[in-house]
Amino acid sequence: MRPYQKDPKAIYAESFATVQEEANLSRFPNGLDQLATRVIHACGMVEVADRLSFSDTAYTAGHAAIQAGKPILCDCEMVAAGIIRRYLPEGLEPLVTLNNPDTPSLAADLGTTRSAAAVEFWHDKIDGAVVAIGNAPTALFHLLEKLDAGWPKPAVILGFPVGFVGAAESKAELASNPRGCDFVALRGRRGGSAMASAAVNALAAGLPEVNK
Repeated sequence: MRPYQKDPKAIYAESFATVQEEANLSRFPNGLDQLATRVIHACGMVEVADRLSFSDTAYTAGHAAIQAGKPILCDCEMVAAGIIRRYLPEGLEPLVTLNNPDTPSLAADLGTTRSAAAVEFWHDKIDGAVVAIGNAPTALFHLLEKLDAGWPKPAVILGFPVGFVGAAESKAELASNPRGCDFVALRGRRGGSAMASAAVNALAAGLPEVNK
């Protein structure tokens, strides 16, 4: 067996140092460079830094929302599972409505996916919230439709849906017209729950593993 690093602090430090060395983070405003670093760390691909679209105040808006205890709305359980609870204010728990017992029948009534229908249950909590979408393009599309219909605006939308059907298109729609919301979106087909979770963790705490 070849030698390998066992010290968790050293692993974090070396990982983030590698990102700093290999990725081009110069275009990111203060704070968003930390978000980009966490997203890269979550997927192991430094090139995603070049495909992130964002509003300049996305980090400050999202960080302030989390510190104020605003809801964190996730499109799936995997996004919520990846959010580090010790970084959140006491009592703040990410919310997932995908498994609401009424979601399947609502999806059938609306003629859409369960992921999109689950967004309907966000209405009373979305004002000033952090939205993290890491799986379903239809959830992002449906959220944008609801904003067009006059829903309250979240503090920030983190758009990381992954896949071959609708993923690139939903994120392109968010980036081209964020409906007055701050946002971060990974252009193209790549994405996923781990990256969406990493973005939330960055908004909550930055990089405490290396900023001690």
